[in-house]
Amino acid sequence: LSDENHETLKVYGVWGKKKFMGREYMGISRTTFVIDENGIIERVYEKVSVKSHAQDILSDLKH
Repeated sequence: LSDENHETLKVYGVWGKKKFMGREYMGISRTTFVIDENGIIERVYEKVSVKSHAQDILSDLKH
C-alpha cells in the first residue's frame, strides 16, 4: 500500500506525533488491523512487538 500523503494512515488513526530520545516527529503507530471479507475490522493490535507479533496473530486466528 502506497500512502504518500498519509490519507489512509489518518483514516485509521495511526499517523501522528511521536517522541524518541527527546525528539518529536510525525510517524506511524505500529498497529495491525484484522479485517474480515466484508471490510469489517475484527481486531486491532496496537503497539505490537515485532518479535512475537506474527505468532500472536496466527495463534489468535486459529481460535
